[in-house]
Amino acid sequence: MTSTKTLRRHAALVDSMANTLGIDLQEQALRGNLPISEIEDAVLRCTGCTQPDACEHWLATRSGVEPETPSYCRNSDLFEDLRLR
Repeated sequence: MTSTKTLRRHAALVDSMANTLGIDLQEQALRGNLPISEIEDAVLRCTGCTQPDACEHWLATRSGVEPETPSYCRNSDLFEDLRLR
């Protein structure tokens, strides 16, 4: 079972990654483009990542909208799909 602390950390990473890519997850959900279950799945995929520290560092060093995720991001496909919606 995944701890609450881990889930919160990865939920923040998913949200930060989306924001860094110019994607507003809340807006996508409100428009009906992103079911809450997909956000939950994205957080769970993120918890399986072996590089959360690298992700936090990558996110902390970005200042504008990035064109793509780092190669190790387990949610790259989801984020790319959301950009097209």
